[in-house]
Amino acid sequence: MQSNESEAILQEIGNLLAEDLEPPFDSILLHAILAENMVGPSIFKDLGDHIIYRDVALDLLDEVLLDLWYTFPPRERWAEMEYLIRDGKFEVKYVYADEVAPIEIENSLDRRDRIVREYFGDKPIVYPPLEGNEGVKFEG
Repeated sequence: MQSNESEAILQEIGNLLAEDLEPPFDSILLHAILAENMVGPSIFKDLGDHIIYRDVALDLLDEVLLDLWYTFPPRERWAEMEYLIRDGKFEVKYVYADEVAPIEIENSLDRRDRIVREYFGDKPIVYPPLEGNEGVKFEG
């Protein structure tokens, strides 16, 4: 059961995601990896025939995620969080370190893509171009 403090922080996370994304504010997944003084958030939005990855431009989101993490006693702190907005409601799933296989830790991007597909189905995930590579063409 969530404490009042963590419930308020979860609401704030939803509000921050809504500020950063275009309407409609539905079918949004925040996947975050957390550890002591470390946050790795990834935001995905299901657009029907494909999924887009959003660069996180919200420094405040990192702070809020750490605030949430610190509301839990040290032995109950999770390694990952999946925060889904769907049908005007949010769901949260906490994943603990012992629930993640060592091979998945090594292949964290593959793991993240698998989690996104669990929520949104087997659709292409569109990532933005890497900075500095927008105009680079490679020939084979």
